[in-house]
Amino acid sequence: MSDLLIGLCLLIVLAIQVTILLKLRNQSNEQLVKEIDDQKDKIISFESKLELFPDLLKEKIAKSIEEQFTKFTHSIMDQMQKLIEKFGNFKNELTKSMGDSSQKTTNDLNTFKEEFRKSLSADFEKLTTNVEKKLDAINNKVQENLNDGFKKTNETFNNVIERLTKIDEAQKKIDSLSSNVVSLQDILTDKKSRGIFGEVQLNQILYAVFGEKNDKVYQTQYTLSNGKTVDAMLFAPEPTGNIAIDSKFPLENYKRLTDRTLSEAERKNAEKMFKNDVKKQIDDIADKYIIKGETAAHAVMFLPAEAIFAEINAYHSDLIQYAQRRNIWITSPTTFVAVLSTLQNVLNDIERRKYADIIQQEIIKLSEDFSRYRVRWDKLSSHIDTVQKDVKDIHTSTRKITSKFEKIAKVDLEKEGNLKGPLKTPLLKDTDGE
Repeated sequence: MSDLLIGLCLLIVLAIQVTILLKLRNQSNEQLVKEIDDQKDKIISFESKLELFPDLLKEKIAKSIEEQFTKFTHSIMDQMQKLIEKFGNFKNELTKSMGDSSQKTTNDLNTFKEEFRKSLSADFEKLTTNVEKKLDAINNKVQENLNDGFKKTNETFNNVIERLTKIDEAQKKIDSLSSNVVSLQDILTDKKSRGIFGEVQLNQILYAVFGEKNDKVYQTQYTLSNGKTVDAMLFAPEPTGNIAIDSKFPLENYKRLTDRTLSEAERKNAEKMFKNDVKKQIDDIADKYIIKGETAAHAVMFLPAEAIFAEINAYHSDLIQYAQRRNIWITSPTTFVAVLSTLQNVLNDIERRKYADIIQQEIIKLSEDFSRYRVRWDKLSSHIDTVQKDVKDIHTSTRKITSKFEKIAKVDLEKEGNLKGPLKTPLLKDTDGE
């Protein structure tokens, strides 16, 4: 029984040693010391438990435990020494490896720095070159633009000076014109002078459109059958007929109407008087210059001032309607030119129609002449074809005769002794039957 207990204790001690050895591989020195202390505590605890056994067994077990503990201590010390040596070797290898790695890293870093510096220098140099080129191009472009700008500025400046000179001249003319306008205003204050002014302007427009002397189209100061003299008469074709044109210039009340200093009541009174003036002039033209069977059913009232015409059309539509009821066309210098241009186109169209029959007859005669020409050309073409065929036949005969002469020239005569016999090759052979 005692031997069994001793064996059991030895197995326990060996198990403890194996456990300690396995843990020693993964623990540090402090952990080993702690483990040894724990084992001591366990042994002490185990010894206290052995006190319960007999003294002899206790002595044997204690001796065996002491021996095993001594062996275990020596084994632990050996393992610790080996671990210290391995740790030292590992430290040296690690230090050497780290040194080599650090040196290699340093070398690689230096190499990278050098290559990066060279690449950076090359890129910077290339960038500098490109920047210089672009700056040169920009400088040239800016210089070119500046030169163009200076040139254009000089041209503009010269133009400005030239125009200022013209403006100065125009200013002088304006000053002169201002004095003339004052004189014109003085003239236009007189009713008779205004009438003459309107007639002159009317005549100038007629001269500009139809020419100064064109009695077939118009006449100025034309006297009607009722003894009234109209400023101008347009000879339009039927069914329109002759159109009477008379110049009117209701200036006085128009000036009062456009006076901004007037009160509302005064302005309305001026407007009423202006309308009465225009209606009176419309009635005057309708009664004097529209004659059934002699003139057209309509007449034209010519206003020499565009402003008066614009005032009537913009703000007094009742006057336009009144004029239409009286068969009067109100015109200004601008619209009158358009009316005359339309009339001129109508007259030109009538003239073209007048000569249309003559032109058609001449075209028919020309067509007959062309028909005769075609017949004669067909005959001539037939003769030309015949002559061409004869020429072709003559050309064929000429070619054949020439060919036969060439054959005669190529014949080889025999020697003089054989001349008495017949020729071996016939001199002439008409292969074409001719």
